[in-house]
Amino acid sequence: MSLRPTLETRQATPTLEGAGVKLHRAFGFQDPSEMDPFLLFDDFRNELTEDFEKGFPWHPHRGIETITYVLSGSVEHGDSLGNKGTLGAGDVQWMTAGRGIMHQEMPQGNRNGQMHGFQLWGNLPGSLKMTDPRYQDVAGKEIPEVIDDDGTRVKVIVGEYWGKKGPVDGIAADPQYLDIYVPPGVQKTFKIDTYRRAFAYVFEGAAAFVDAAKPTGVLLEKEVAGQEVNIRDLSGNRTLIRFGNGDEVSLQAGAEGVRFLLISGAPIDEPVAWHGPIVMNTREELMQAFSELRNGTFIKPAH
Repeated sequence: MSLRPTLETRQATPTLEGAGVKLHRAFGFQDPSEMDPFLLFDDFRNELTEDFEKGFPWHPHRGIETITYVLSGSVEHGDSLGNKGTLGAGDVQWMTAGRGIMHQEMPQGNRNGQMHGFQLWGNLPGSLKMTDPRYQDVAGKEIPEVIDDDGTRVKVIVGEYWGKKGPVDGIAADPQYLDIYVPPGVQKTFKIDTYRRAFAYVFEGAAAFVDAAKPTGVLLEKEVAGQEVNIRDLSGNRTLIRFGNGDEVSLQAGAEGVRFLLISGAPIDEPVAWHGPIVMNTREELMQAFSELRNGTFIKPAH
C-alpha cells in the first residue's frame, strides 16, 4: 500500500454565483486538468436568507454532469425537459446535461432560515457530450451508511465502500463520493483506487491529513499509518486537500472530530474548451453551442 502525498491544501474562496448567491468555491474555472475528471466544486452555506434566496435562475448546461448534495434547507428545481421537484436535507441529485438542458435551482432555508449544500461538476468525455440529458434524484434515506466500531460514519453517495454501494450510478467518471465523519482523536485510513484523482473537502471540525511527501524530523505529536504527523497542522472548515498518486489517504481527527467529503474519479484526459456552464472538447464546439443558444436550437429533441 502507498500513502497519497498532499499536493496542495487551500481554503475555498468566497464567490457570488447565480442571481447573487454567496458561496465558497474550492476549485473551478482554472486549470481543468488539475482535478480531471472534476471541473468545479462549490460549498453554498448561508445563515441569512438574503444571501441565497435569489438562487440560480434559468441557465444552460452542456457537456457536463452535476451532483447537488443538500445538508440543510432545500432546493427547488425545474428544467426544460419538464422535470421539477424539491431536494431536501440529505438528498442528492445527479444531472447529466449531455447535449443540452436549461434548468433552475432555487434554494430555500430551513425553519431557521439556514441553507447548506454542495455542487460538484464532472466532465463528460467527448463520446458522451451530446448524449441525452437525464436526472437521478435520490432521497437521503436511500443513501447507505457504514458505521465502524470506532464511531466513524461513512455515507456512500456514489461508488462503493465496505461492500455498500451508493444509489447513484451510470456516471461517466465512475466516481467515488463519500461523506465521512471521524470522531475526535481517531486515526483512520481510507483506500482509494490508485488510478483515480482524489481530493478531500473538510466542512466540519478539523483533521491532520498525513502527507507522505513531508520530511520527518520536525516537531511531531502523533504517528498515523506509519508516518509522523504534526497534529497541530490541522485542516479545518472549508479546506480543500488535493492528493497525489497512491492508494490510501490517512488522517488524525482533531479535538472536535472531523466531517469531510472524500471524492475521487478516473481522469478523462481529453482537451477541454470551457466557458461558463458549457464544457466541450474544442473551441469550435463551444462556439456552436453558444450560437445555438442565441438562435434557439440549443435544446434538441430526444434521440
